[in-house]
Amino acid sequence: MRSGVLLVLLAALALPAVAADGALEVHVLRLSAELRCLVCQNQTLADSHAPLAVELRAEIRTQLSGGATDEQVVDFMVQRYGDFVRYRPPLKPSTWLLWFGPLAMLSGGGLLLLRQRIRWGHAASEDGVESPA
Repeated sequence: MRSGVLLVLLAALALPAVAADGALEVHVLRLSAELRCLVCQNQTLADSHAPLAVELRAEIRTQLSGGATDEQVVDFMVQRYGDFVRYRPPLKPSTWLLWFGPLAMLSGGGLLLLRQRIRWGHAASEDGVESPA
């Protein structure tokens, strides 16, 4: 009977720590979902199982448990790894390539394809062959 009461008291004392730990883990996962895994690059830190992602989640956990705000943690990561670590980097001259690079590459590829198509049409008309429409 005495050991049962002792066990219940120990569980009651540990419950706030477990709840606080659970809240911290939720906070870590929420914040790490906003940061990019630098190894995988197409996954967030929350989704990645890469060793670096595990280390960065531990760093986030350490900073948050030390009283850092979300902004301070993100600023630390950006200072250390650059704006690329953010899944939604801010729009500024140093991140224009991240924001507009894919569109520029797609447009450039489309222009090259269009130019090649026009050349094929001119070459076919000079040979007396009708170009396919």
